[in-house]
Amino acid sequence: MTSTPSLDAIRLDAEALNAFLARAFPHGGGAGLPRVTLAEPGRVQVVRPYDPSSLRPGGVISGPTLMATADTAAYALILAHIGEVPMAVTTSLTMHFLRPTKPGDLTAEGRLLRLGRRIATCDIRLWTEGPERIAAQATVAYAIPDVA
Repeated sequence: MTSTPSLDAIRLDAEALNAFLARAFPHGGGAGLPRVTLAEPGRVQVVRPYDPSSLRPGGVISGPTLMATADTAAYALILAHIGEVPMAVTTSLTMHFLRPTKPGDLTAEGRLLRLGRRIATCDIRLWTEGPERIAAQATVAYAIPDVA
């Protein structure tokens, strides 16, 4: 890295993040990767298009789908701020399921809580019905490798 990452500036916009994710995950994880629709300092938004294979018995979106989408949002959020650092990896993911997630496009909004030299922590909120009806919330931490 040429300069210290900051909460106040991004290094990769939504287009660059989507291009990187497509290269890094060429098989797309079944229904495909969520698309980054917004990247700005301290915040990203990703959307995973609805796919009936994401449903669990009872007709709601499955926990593994929610967790994978939260992790993708956190990865995109951190990379937006530190640049293409493929080996930034999840160190923890704590998920709270707040209500059943109705079928539909799954939106995840991530906010960067802390960006340190070695660890970044994000808050991720997920919904299908709208941001006023959050279905799940995750706190995700990533280890940032020393790339200097």
